Amino acid sequence: MIDRLIKQIVKTQNPTVAGLDPKLSFVPEFIKAEAFEKHGVNLKGAAKALLTFNKGLIDALCDIVPAIKPQCAYYEMYGYHGVKTLYKTIEYAKKRGMMVITDGKRNDIGTTMEAYATAHLGTLGIGGETVEPFGGDALTVNGYLGSDGIKPLLKICKEQDKGIFVLVKTSNPSSGELQDRLIDGKPVYQIMGEMCEAWGNDLIGQYGYNSVGAVVGATYPKQLEELRGKLPHTFFLVPGYGAQGGGAADVAGAFDNRGLGAIVNSSRGIMCAYQKEDCPETDYANAARREALRMKEDILSQTGTIRLV
Repeated sequence: MIDRLIKQIVKTQNPTVAGLDPKLSFVPEFIKAEAFEKHGVNLKGAAKALLTFNKGLIDALCDIVPAIKPQCAYYEMYGYHGVKTLYKTIEYAKKRGMMVITDGKRNDIGTTMEAYATAHLGTLGIGGETVEPFGGDALTVNGYLGSDGIKPLLKICKEQDKGIFVLVKTSNPSSGELQDRLIDGKPVYQIMGEMCEAWGNDLIGQYGYNSVGAVVGATYPKQLEELRGKLPHTFFLVPGYGAQGGGAADVAGAFDNRGLGAIVNSSRGIMCAYQKEDCPETDYANAARREALRMKEDILSQTGTIRLV
């Protein structure tokens, strides 16, 4: 997975991912009106509006942004109709050539974690047929149950070319309440990062990074730079850019001297760009494209040209 993601990043010269975390308040009125008229003012109508919104964004971004990151909660809140929209969003993005990092932050052990892994990354045998439940390329996971919650994922990562991103130093203000605590003189987030390096030992790709990545927030630039130095084979998923306050200078420390090593997420900044621009809502997809290109240039001003060698 990690080699495919890196190639997409180099091809687009864009180390960013568009977070598709849609609320109805983000969706233009003309899309909602059409969906509600056709399907009713109900969960189905809302989910259909989200899907139309997402497809428009994907169409506008697919040639300039390497991946999307749908957050499961924003779909699950609309019940089974919303979960279907998640599936359809993943399916559509992959048809348009984008990779998909499913943001589920799953956390369990044993056969339950195997079930999560199968659902989001793997395949399932039913009556002699092999089916792919959701089809994401990578999944965010919570590693704070220890290795029991990670090992069930590694087999699928290796056999089916998938990846995971483990929560290490998250972008939220209270993350330090636990993650900055010291154990034998080391902060918990550093220990978790070292565990990611170890978990990924058998999954290192041709460009030096493994398929067990780490979630490290842009809102903690000092720790981001520190972890880049300590985790040479761990690829970072970096939330916190834009709406949460992080900028290009904050994420610069996540990258190596080739401009590789991280992919930076923006959700509201891209999805709601038309609201910030105050342009016609019918231009929402083009506004998202403009913001994605601005973000790309902002980060490239720090990294320079992204290279494979």
